[in-house]
Amino acid sequence: MILFVASTKDTAGKNIAQNLIQHYSFEKLQETFQNNPVYTKKLHNKQTKLLFTNNEIVDTQFLEELFNPELLIFLSRHSSAKAIPTLSVHTPGNLSEAQFGGKPKTVSTSPALAMRNALTEMKKLRDEQNLDYEVSYECTHHGPSLNIPSMFVELGSSPAQWKDQKAAEVVAHAAVAAVSKPSECSVALGIGGPHYNKKFTKLALTSQTAFGHMIPKYAVETVDAEIIKQCLEKTLETVDSVILDWKGIKGEHKPKIVSALETLDVVSEKI
Repeated sequence: MILFVASTKDTAGKNIAQNLIQHYSFEKLQETFQNNPVYTKKLHNKQTKLLFTNNEIVDTQFLEELFNPELLIFLSRHSSAKAIPTLSVHTPGNLSEAQFGGKPKTVSTSPALAMRNALTEMKKLRDEQNLDYEVSYECTHHGPSLNIPSMFVELGSSPAQWKDQKAAEVVAHAAVAAVSKPSECSVALGIGGPHYNKKFTKLALTSQTAFGHMIPKYAVETVDAEIIKQCLEKTLETVDSVILDWKGIKGEHKPKIVSALETLDVVSEKI
């Protein structure tokens, strides 16, 4: 079973969910969740459910005690100070302390192929509809920290975009694309660079490479071999290599990363 989750506190998440219901003819069930309606639909030969939670999405650690889906897709707003219109994809979890939900130093299981499916669909529809939005991977950040293959599809980065129905429809289609059968790809862990890593995004969009967890430059200082190992192990697919945004790693942190990768005996390449 595939589980879609949106928050009643989240304008963008609700708009994405309503586009799912409308464009894919989701059926309302008799059951409810937190006094909200539950919907279902078979997509790509897989049974799906759509739930609305009254919690903020980052505060849904409890979901893994209630559900054990094949894939959990959060429909969510994206916020940033620069308010650049953005369609984005990422895995939740905390590489260090838990500032916004989840558990400290605990990441969710990353569905790399499903995330690439969503990312490529966002790019295709953005271009077809000539929408003025960036399309990007985001690095692993914020809660929840789940032992379930989990991903966010997001619409941002300000209230103006959260209300944009055309963009919400694109994200809804991307969420459905995440459920579809993926093409054959090599799977990578990304380390280095900014939170919105253009190198990793471009590589995924122009080659048969799918990223699972991505560790940004700002988090490298606190990352050790154990966190890197966890990111490798908590990727749904086998990770074939670690791709380093080499210029996007501070010089004083490079020896630590190289040593950790040697300890873990994983193939790495610099871009």
